[in-house]
Amino acid sequence: MGSAKYQTDGDVRTSGPGFGVALHEAALLQPYRWRNPRVVFVNSMSDLFHAQVPVSFVRDVFQVMADTPQHTYQVLTKRARRARRLAETLDWPANLWMGVSVEDSARLHRVDELRQVPAAVRFLSCEPLLGPLSDLELEGIGWVITGGESGPDARPVNPAWVREIRDKCVREQVPFFHKQWGGRTPKAGGRDLDGRTWDEMPTTALGPVGVEQSTAV
Repeated sequence: MGSAKYQTDGDVRTSGPGFGVALHEAALLQPYRWRNPRVVFVNSMSDLFHAQVPVSFVRDVFQVMADTPQHTYQVLTKRARRARRLAETLDWPANLWMGVSVEDSARLHRVDELRQVPAAVRFLSCEPLLGPLSDLELEGIGWVITGGESGPDARPVNPAWVREIRDKCVREQVPFFHKQWGGRTPKAGGRDLDGRTWDEMPTTALGPVGVEQSTAV
């Protein structure tokens, strides 16, 4: 990708050749230097709860978040079970939002795992949405994001799947954010849903949705 962070060399510890798990400990210092509050998407190119990320490093990341309460941190994982298992061993700061990816109904078990995590905000990223989530339950969930897949081989999203999630969020008063319809490029299909954009956010947000700075492990 042309970035030194994503190469395997003597400067990082990796699990193997190529695009393996790497711990960039120097990145943990960055939030201390940001003067203005930010919404930070942690691990934009990785997963903090990957099995090969040491628990000690997860604790280091949590400590940085606790030390910088002026920022809001969003952590998204597909390893919901590990997040739940480690939850009792971690100190959860109030500025940490914890989310899981839920692409289709086969991944709904991640929502149950997330509900057991003591995060200030628990959120769902239903992106790319690849199937209906008719059995989705929103108890304990503070935010839901939907979006279609993008790229040259993007699989289309059925608007009915998005509307079903949107309507459930409206009924249960859960903030709803529709990010994109997807297509060949992320913006190809726009993001309007039934004549409007949906940009709802949890009330504890420090800023607009978006990654102003990301930290990767």
